[in-house]
Amino acid sequence: MTQDLLLALGAFAFVTVISPGPNNLMLLTSGANFGLRRSLPHLLGVALGFPAMVLLVGMGVMQIFDAVPLARPVLTVVSVAYMLWLAWKIAHAAAPGEAAAAGAKPLSFLQAAAFQWVNPKAWSMALGAITLYAVSRDLVAVLWVAGVYVAVGMVSATTWTMLGGVLRRWLTQPRRLRLFNWTMAALLLASLWPVLAG
Repeated sequence: MTQDLLLALGAFAFVTVISPGPNNLMLLTSGANFGLRRSLPHLLGVALGFPAMVLLVGMGVMQIFDAVPLARPVLTVVSVAYMLWLAWKIAHAAAPGEAAAAGAKPLSFLQAAAFQWVNPKAWSMALGAITLYAVSRDLVAVLWVAGVYVAVGMVSATTWTMLGGVLRRWLTQPRRLRLFNWTMAALLLASLWPVLAG
């Protein structure tokens, strides 16, 4: 991969992972409700799970959609249903002290990594990155794309989770926390608009 192409890929990766979307809204919410330390498995699941998805998409997973046309609408229905469930959980999250007492916890590493496969923005990003920057689909090109997403994804995921942690101090009043959680749930649902409108 040439230096110019690598710089373009880095810029593309940065813009796609730092912009608000389901992963970042959930990391922000997790940081606000559970703090950075407890949210680390969630953070790492996003930061490493998405590049793993990029790698698998680049190695041919997309051929499933060509071979089984019904797979795309099924994935859409599963994605929307899962996002609705997550939005409900976010909207009804308890205050940090109550959440700990009730046994609430952030997404685990595996849950966050698996979420990539039902995240419409993640699919768009993975397809775009592979189409633009791993045109040959050879292993080295796909590994470069996935590697850049590991580096940029760690920075983005950490930033969004830490931002949630900063908000945590402001959200000590139950009314503010409720408003924040309901707003995050609404934004998560709004992020479905491109899928439903398309």
